[in-house]
Amino acid sequence: MKLYTGNYFDSFSEEYRNKISGEINSQTDAYILNVNIDDYTAHLIQKYILDVPEFHFDKVYVDTVERDIPGSRFPQHEFMISDTSKMFRKEVIVYHIPYTGNIELLQLRPNPMTLMSYEANFDTRQKCILIEIINFYNDPERIKSQYNQEVNYLTSNYGNIRSNCETLNNGLEATIKHSIDFRKQQILQKNNLLSSLGVPIKKKDGIAETFSIPNPKLKEKIIVKPIVYEKDFKPEPALDDNNYQKMLKIINDVGKNFERLPSTYKGKSEEHIRDHILLILDPNFELGSASGETFNKIGKTDISLRYDSSVVFVAECKYWKGEKVFMKTIDQLLSYLTWRNSKVAVINFVQNAEFTGVLEKVKLSIQMHSNYLKELRQNDETWFNFKFHLNGDRNRELDLAVISFHLPK
Repeated sequence: MKLYTGNYFDSFSEEYRNKISGEINSQTDAYILNVNIDDYTAHLIQKYILDVPEFHFDKVYVDTVERDIPGSRFPQHEFMISDTSKMFRKEVIVYHIPYTGNIELLQLRPNPMTLMSYEANFDTRQKCILIEIINFYNDPERIKSQYNQEVNYLTSNYGNIRSNCETLNNGLEATIKHSIDFRKQQILQKNNLLSSLGVPIKKKDGIAETFSIPNPKLKEKIIVKPIVYEKDFKPEPALDDNNYQKMLKIINDVGKNFERLPSTYKGKSEEHIRDHILLILDPNFELGSASGETFNKIGKTDISLRYDSSVVFVAECKYWKGEKVFMKTIDQLLSYLTWRNSKVAVINFVQNAEFTGVLEKVKLSIQMHSNYLKELRQNDETWFNFKFHLNGDRNRELDLAVISFHLPK
């Protein structure tokens, strides 16, 4: 195999990305619209991540063989051989350099590159590169010097190839997610569904309406292609993420005021504190259609936002009573939901003197929930965000915020 003389890496990289896009575009519309984006991305990363070749010089070993060598291969200025076609029996030192990864990537021409190629011999069964040196002089120093020279030729462009491969791998997740999102938007536009996918909710202070669908990793783990059971994609109401964050910020700000002003919560039940939050939350938002109150109570301690018959946001206000009750609260929230891209929140009122320990329990215990997918960016020291899925279907995702306030007795 001749190394560093094939296709240019830049051209290979473009073709490789097009191949990934081609696979994404080959999926059905229903699959792209319904699949869990993170799971599908992880599957494609595992499938397409380049297995960067690596030489293991620390594990090099040698052996020797005897071969018939033609006179033409002998150094002519030191061996006066008149008949160069004659064969001579000589010892050959064979260096075995183990390698891992996809060695065929070394055929590519890196960017940048040196004008150096190398004709490499491989033992694919043992996964070794073979460097053969004829023992003309029976001189170990000469043999070692020739071996080092061969290694220099072998690795002349290796560092640049490795760098090119790692750059492509590091950008693979962004490339895949961009391709999926682009395909998804094309499908939605084609079917004229975009206008049906958001809740018409707006700030009363005049902020324009925005409706969005939230965009929904891999060492040795095997990640199979996600299965989607739905045949058709149905437009579902989804609370705009911008407004969701504004709601949570208002709740967080109200809770911080509770912490600063103990008289606002002393002797109050969960329901009373919930009503105080509603008192601040409700005037800030309005539904685009006439429907009475924006926020509703669906239980003793719940705050909900409905669109038509669908619950698109629900928050549960609870005094912290340990991990077991916390997990049951999440189960209760999930039981209200049937739509993808719903938003939920757990608002914890922590009376324990030791607040930091409770926050650690929140983060650890929530990862044990069967619907947990991953942790998202943290907004505040006591405001955590997570990605969950609806009961029974990983492809139907939802956002779960957990905001905790320290309200000691």
